[in-house]
Amino acid sequence: MKVERKDGEPTAAFKGASWAALFIGVSAYLIGLFNAGMELNEKGYYFAILIFGLYSSVSLQKAVRDKDENIPVTNIYYGLSWFALLISILLMGIGLYNAGSIVLSEKGFYAMAFVLSIFAAITVQKNVRDTQKAREMD
Repeated sequence: MKVERKDGEPTAAFKGASWAALFIGVSAYLIGLFNAGMELNEKGYYFAILIFGLYSSVSLQKAVRDKDENIPVTNIYYGLSWFALLISILLMGIGLYNAGSIVLSEKGFYAMAFVLSIFAAITVQKNVRDTQKAREMD
């Protein structure tokens, strides 16, 4: 049985895969952070960087999409969105580089879970926007 979907709407499989990637990335990162043998302030730092990265990536995706669709976006907001995402990635890199108590394989784990989470958040935001736009065209 084929499910009807609107023109331009992502498939259910793609939406599901995007949500699954976001859930897996964030869950793996948080489980790793919970089980890490680091001080609570270090865990707070890495948690804040994850939240900052997720928010800034979704904000940037929205700003880029709005500009592409000729929806007004101020240059300040657009620039801040790029700046925030780049800073979150930079802060993650600096934190991992300077983390002497974390072995190299753990650093790689956090980096990959972070990147997966950011990419998945961007994809989920795109899917939500595409679905909303397709349904509005009804």
